[in-house]
Amino acid sequence: MTTNPEASPKLAVEGLYKIFGPHPRAVLANLPAGGSDSQPAHHTVAVRNASFSVQSGETFVVMGLSGSGKSTLVRCVNRLIRPTAGAVRIDGEDVTTMDRERLMYVRRHKVAMVFQGFALLPHRTVLDNVAYGLELRGVRRAERHAKAQEVLETVGLGEWGLHYPDECSGGMQQRVGLARALATDPEILLMDEPFSALDPLIRRRMQDELIDLQERLQKTILFVTHDLDEALRLGSRIAIMKAGRIVQIGTPEDILLHPADDYVAAFTQHVDRSKVLRARDVMFLPTPLLRTNHGPQLALHEMERHGLSSRFVVGPNRRLAGLVTAEDALAATQRGDHDLAGILTQDIAKAGPDDPLRSLIGMAVQTRYPIAVVGGAGELLGIVVRVAILRALAEDGPVLAPVTAPEGAAAAGLDAPAAVVLQAK
Repeated sequence: MTTNPEASPKLAVEGLYKIFGPHPRAVLANLPAGGSDSQPAHHTVAVRNASFSVQSGETFVVMGLSGSGKSTLVRCVNRLIRPTAGAVRIDGEDVTTMDRERLMYVRRHKVAMVFQGFALLPHRTVLDNVAYGLELRGVRRAERHAKAQEVLETVGLGEWGLHYPDECSGGMQQRVGLARALATDPEILLMDEPFSALDPLIRRRMQDELIDLQERLQKTILFVTHDLDEALRLGSRIAIMKAGRIVQIGTPEDILLHPADDYVAAFTQHVDRSKVLRARDVMFLPTPLLRTNHGPQLALHEMERHGLSSRFVVGPNRRLAGLVTAEDALAATQRGDHDLAGILTQDIAKAGPDDPLRSLIGMAVQTRYPIAVVGGAGELLGIVVRVAILRALAEDGPVLAPVTAPEGAAAAGLDAPAAVVLQAK
């Protein structure tokens, strides 16, 4: 989803530390400066000066290897683990300083948690497991069962309410756990490696279901995982942890294209880039160079000047009108035509800015021209040439930075057509 960076965050973690051991405060006061990952004697610094914010409706993923501190961090958010120092703010209110009554209210009304091990009550039916949070709120039986049944329908388990957890598969049990969290209609979902115990096929299916649910419900989700593919697939943004410290925060594209250090680069080394990168990551940004009152003679002149064989043409509001080739422009000039309307070709491969690179590969093979990247109103946002796709897919190769065309294409040494925009007055 798209978030507003200027909006107040739904969740903010500020300078958070968690130190396990007999004298955490003394250890905190004497922690070495400069980002050392060393562990003091008889203590474990599980979270070190972690700071991040999560906007309403965002899926923020915290990932790292076992022992990196990610599960400790997420448990500090709802104070299942009390932080040693720092603040955790939900809607601006610091969870770390709440009294017990206020903390219980936040846990029952604002925040829900989905655990790796499902944590279902074996002696209760699926329906009663889902309704458990509402029961703790004091909601009447008929009302909480009606809500629990509604949520079971949402996660595809509408006919399983009277069964018991041990009659359900692992994937179904995880859906029951998710339904229990959703039944209280929380504003924030904390998900601690919820799919890691599932086999790969069920795990993939659960990821798909979570994506679908998030599109409909727009919850604020803090999702913990050790799997980079899962993080890249689910996260609006990702925080990567090492030895209790957050070493990088960014979008999936940021993490893949611009790893902060060798540790992050090692994570991304074997990622299938075609699934993560989007058309916008490899497109050139077209520059308006000509007006619509210019005819084929000027179009031909510009193509000859830059050594190109075709150019895209747009109308009002940069709406893509078509593409003109050098051959057609030359023929139109010889006929004495004064505009380009009669010589535009519509045989153009088109993609949206968020289309995955994988979907562009087949287009690039089949088309003679660059791929046009268009927005929702049909406006030309950029173009993608074959060499940009190949470079992006190369594991160690650079992704071409967005540049203006045609100068950028020439500077990159691309033997391919670039775009010239004929912009309306």
